[in-house]
Amino acid sequence: MNHDAVGILARRGLTEAGPALRDLVAWLRARDLAVLLEEDTALLLEDVSGCDTMRGSDLARRADALVVLGGDGTLLGASRLLGERCPPILGVNFGSLGFLTEISLGELYPALESVLTGDYAFDERKLLHAVVHRNGEEQASADVLNDVVVTRAALSRIVELEIAIDGRFVSSFRADGLIVSSTTGSTAYNLAAGGPILHPSLSAVVLTPICPHTLTHRPLVVGDDLAIEVRVCDTREVEVHLSFDGQDGRPLTSEDTVTITRSARRLRLVHAPTRDYFEVLRTKLRWGEPTARRR
Repeated sequence: MNHDAVGILARRGLTEAGPALRDLVAWLRARDLAVLLEEDTALLLEDVSGCDTMRGSDLARRADALVVLGGDGTLLGASRLLGERCPPILGVNFGSLGFLTEISLGELYPALESVLTGDYAFDERKLLHAVVHRNGEEQASADVLNDVVVTRAALSRIVELEIAIDGRFVSSFRADGLIVSSTTGSTAYNLAAGGPILHPSLSAVVLTPICPHTLTHRPLVVGDDLAIEVRVCDTREVEVHLSFDGQDGRPLTSEDTVTITRSARRLRLVHAPTRDYFEVLRTKLRWGEPTARRR
């Protein structure tokens, strides 16, 4: 597979990425590849000659491969720009955790070389599709890589939610909110809220109540071929907020229904060929780390 145009997107204001960005541009241009820079990313360079600078949406539309410099939030933002396209994405970690942006600077060029030759290791991550309906009319929709979260406002009372799956009533409960997470998002907010880790190869979704009022409401794992419906029972004395991947959101009322289904979209995340998913769990999340250090 030929990759003639490589797009680069960095977290806005990530000045410490300037030297790495300059070296990356020089490396790509030395191989006669078109270099596409997102407009805020271009501000991190003193010299952008020989590069095309454009908006993020245009970058996602034109790039044959995409290098993202930043943390997991930056990659989530980039994923929202791609639409139906599925170019390989190299997430280079400049964040605090970097579970999705797992490639280090030392691994960038070998990983990028493998992408250019078409012989690269990657995970294909499934997305979820969320739609908000009010009185039968669509109000908002989004594809998410991590999660759809319904939560109360900071100073609001707990919220009562009702869940149905494929039109069948499942439960109503009181809690601070609900996380509906993909397998990719299972290691994000879901994990912090006590939900399980789901391997990305699974066709599954996990519903995790946030601080439920009773201990009997535990996380629920279901197939991603099912339609999950979430409704706020009463918002007269509570402010309820809906967020998509923590990147975008809107208030909810008791007239709203949020439906989450499997998206037709996929995301192709390149990973270092010497590292697998379980090593990332061990190194990034300290999963399964011994409780006592060896002498």
